[in-house]
This record gives sequence, C-alpha cells and structure tokens, in this order.
Amino acid sequence: MANKLISEMGLPKSIANVLSARNIRTAKEALSLTEFDLMELLDVGLAEVTSAVAHISAAVSPPCQTALSLMEQRIKNEEFSGHIPTKLNGLDEALCGGIPFGVLTELVGPAGIGKTQFCLKMALLASLPVRYGGLNGRVIYIDAESKFSSRRMIEIGASSFPEIFNMQGMAREMAGRIVVLQPTSLSEFTESLQQIKVSLLQHEVKLLIIDSMAALISVEHGQQAPRQQSLGWHISFIKSLAEFSRVPVLVTNQVRSQHRDQAPQYSFQDSSNAGDLERADKYDSRLVAALGINWAHAVTIRLVLEAKSGQRYLKVAKSPLSPPLAFPFIITSSGISLLDDEGFELRGQEISTIHFQESDTRMLNAGHNDITKFNG
Repeated sequence: MANKLISEMGLPKSIANVLSARNIRTAKEALSLTEFDLMELLDVGLAEVTSAVAHISAAVSPPCQTALSLMEQRIKNEEFSGHIPTKLNGLDEALCGGIPFGVLTELVGPAGIGKTQFCLKMALLASLPVRYGGLNGRVIYIDAESKFSSRRMIEIGASSFPEIFNMQGMAREMAGRIVVLQPTSLSEFTESLQQIKVSLLQHEVKLLIIDSMAALISVEHGQQAPRQQSLGWHISFIKSLAEFSRVPVLVTNQVRSQHRDQAPQYSFQDSSNAGDLERADKYDSRLVAALGINWAHAVTIRLVLEAKSGQRYLKVAKSPLSPPLAFPFIITSSGISLLDDEGFELRGQEISTIHFQESDTRMLNAGHNDITKFNG
C-alpha cells in the first residue's frame, strides 16, 4: 500500500499536479515528509497540505475490521486450508480439527518419550484413503536420527486400521506414498530443501515431517547451543514451505538441560545413557526446548511430550486456537493413546516447564524391555 500511486488516489488536480512536478509519486514518498517540508517543497498553505496528507493516509490505511469479521475470515481460511486429524479426540478438539495446514507445528520432548511414534502415525494418516479419514496423499519424512521404522509404522497401521491393512496390497501402497530422506548433516539437508519445495508443489504431498531439526543442528554445533543467526535462513525457508504449499509441517524438537555453570546438553546426545538426565537433575538444571527463542516464535503450535511422576503427558503449550492443556497418554501397539479426552488446563510456569525427572527415566527404562518397539 505504501507504493500506491498518488495519481490513483483522487486528489484535487491542483495538488496532485504539484506533487507530480516535484517527483513525489507514491504515498510513501509523500508521507515520509513532514507537513512543513511539504509546504516548503510544494509552495502551498498548511490547510492544503494537511488535507492532502489526510487524504493520502486514508487511501493507503488498511480498513478497520470487527472481531466478528476477523472470526468469519478465519473460519473461511480454515475451511480452505483444512487440518489433518491426529485421531486423538481431545487434541483434535483443542486444535479445532487437528494439525493445521500452512503453518509449523512443533513436537518437543526428551528422547524416548514418543515423538517418533506420533510422527509415524501422522505419516500414516496423511497417506490413508480419504474414505477412511486420511488425505490420500504423499508424505516427505526427513529422518535425521535414523529412527524411522517401516515395520513399526505398519504395526501401528494394522492395529489402528485393521480393515484397511488386511486388504491385499494396501499396506504396500500406503508405504509407497511415504518418501524417507536421511540427511547426515545440516548442509545436506539444506541442499535438499529446494527439491523438497518442488515436490511439495508438484506431487500432491500432504505432509512434511522433520524428525528432528535439533539433531541436524547439533551435527554442526556439537554440544554448544545453536547460534540464532545460523537458524535464520532455515526458519524462513521452512515457514515459506508451509505457507506457500499449504501443507502441514510437523517438526520435532529435542530438549536440552540448562545448567547454571555448564553448557547446555541435548537429550539425544548419548541418549543410550539415561544418566545424563539424572546428573542434570542433581546439578540444578531444568529442561527447555532446543533451538532457541527465534525458532519458538516461528512455530504456530507447540506440543510438548513429558513425563511426571511416572505418567506421560501431551501438552498444548502454544496455540492460537486453544488454551494450554495437558492430556495423559500411553503408548500402545496403535501408537499414542490419550487416557482422557478432556485433559486439564495449565497455568503459570506449568505451561512452559518440561518435566522429566529421575523417576521418569526409570519409568521409561522399566517399560523398555516390554515395549521397546513402542518408544521413539
């Protein structure tokens, strides 16, 4: 609007001609000057300048909108963009339908809590035929930690949708729609982004999963927290992928322990040794989402998976559509299952706090022998 031509604004010809003669052709050029500067430059009176400035300002100012019109516009946009249901009823209700198209949804949590389980189920749902509640589309799955398991994904599918997976050839057909990339570095991932953009636009891709962004960054920065400027380009590019392709982008993020006197550590570094988190608890540490504040602002929805007093919780920590909520969950053969669709509302520090204490480490380890294949 700032570059709108003054000649198109319906100003009186006397003042419009003088502005043009002084090479002031756009609203930006006129409004960048003070009224006294314009009086001197145009050699006209204060009343004429004030009237012209008010006219130009009104022509380029965005129209006022009521809360009702904004709500109606949002509903219309949501109907156009849509959601991919998670099949977790409480979460889908909180998010007004599921993971929304066109924005970044982040899944944060410590290693072994269930992030990859969530991603595998979402990949299945995106490739599922429409008549069964899916999107019947392709999926691009960026597997940065080599945790993708086609065997586990088919197990989730067979348990969740037996009527589909018992059909001859259906499991193979759906698996063929999920393209898995395994970049070994941030540089390799960066090089593949342009091709990913083309695929999103040309091949009916309905979901992009990056599992996990923090793992890619850690290869470049080791144990140090990532520099915000090194993430800036990737944040912008991934957001543009979501906005212009109108597909849901699901990105997992790790947690890091933040100590008073020590450099932060990512939970996936030497994740086979649960003692890392135990030691972090003893040295006055707390868990925070990796990747920093700029990344946190870039995501539209942040879901947190945590464990507290031996129970796992899925938290809606950030959403423009929902208050902060927490749902207890378990991991079964069909993936993540909520124990309560109502959940409970979070307040104060509980919204941003990520719980994972020593007793929770033992809880995950105790279940490891029985359901190793369910953890991710």
